[in-house]
Amino acid sequence: MSFDLTAIAWYAVICGVLSALAPSFGGRPVRIAIGAVVGILAATVLPVARGFLGL
Repeated sequence: MSFDLTAIAWYAVICGVLSALAPSFGGRPVRIAIGAVVGILAATVLPVARGFLGL
């Protein structure tokens, strides 16, 4: 089984930033919604970033 290290690193950074900022975003529903939006944005931007970097 092969792993895509670019995707692993990308989502690790996104989740790390989100978890660092999450307590300041209010209640659980707001954090879940923000997490969903960040996940969608990250999944959308990753292919573009990989193409830009030539990976």
